[in-house]
Amino acid sequence: MGDSLHDSGGRGHPARVQADVLPAPLRCVAVFCGSNFGSSPHYAEATRSLGRALGERGIGLVYGGTHMGLMGVLADAALEAGADVTGIINRRLHERGHLHARITRHEIVSDMRVRKARMGELADAFIALPGGLGTLEELFEAATLTQLGDHSGRAAKACGALNVGGFFDPMRALLDRAVAEGFMKSAHNDMIVMSPDPHQLLDALAGWQAPVVNKWITPSQGTGS
Repeated sequence: MGDSLHDSGGRGHPARVQADVLPAPLRCVAVFCGSNFGSSPHYAEATRSLGRALGERGIGLVYGGTHMGLMGVLADAALEAGADVTGIINRRLHERGHLHARITRHEIVSDMRVRKARMGELADAFIALPGGLGTLEELFEAATLTQLGDHSGRAAKACGALNVGGFFDPMRALLDRAVAEGFMKSAHNDMIVMSPDPHQLLDALAGWQAPVVNKWITPSQGTGS
């Protein structure tokens, strides 16, 4: 289920697309991922693959700035592939010595909220790798701002997940349930693209177009429009 790409228009029902929110070049992608390594070596392998893919395509990386866990693996791989890497780290983590020493540049900000906002300002799109509470929260905030058309600099920005070993399948199932229960529309569920392959995911994000659907659902209205 999670290994397939989900287009922005819903399953079998392409949504209308905003005329002023057409695909833009991916110059920089914000990546959210765990500060732990996870229980399987496949997580680090997939993270390296994404970092290499960014470098091979000349796409810059903006991330949380640390050397910890998958975040460090990602930065190392991206740097080795020639990517420009920007780290946004909050003051507390910087004072603990968590800053990656070799990244292209870094910014120290006051707290996590400012960190996320600054990453969003710099990014053209967002990708989540496997991670914990922070990773999931960051992905859902980015997707929510896209749903509301409230991103800095560009109203809607593409959001995706690298679905390593089906990690994000339960998330998709939860969103499917939210659609089925009338809490969100299918186009906003499918707005988060997923693939296990970094290059396929980047292709999907590069070609992504924002659906034009109102988020509000009236009792007489289905969830597909």
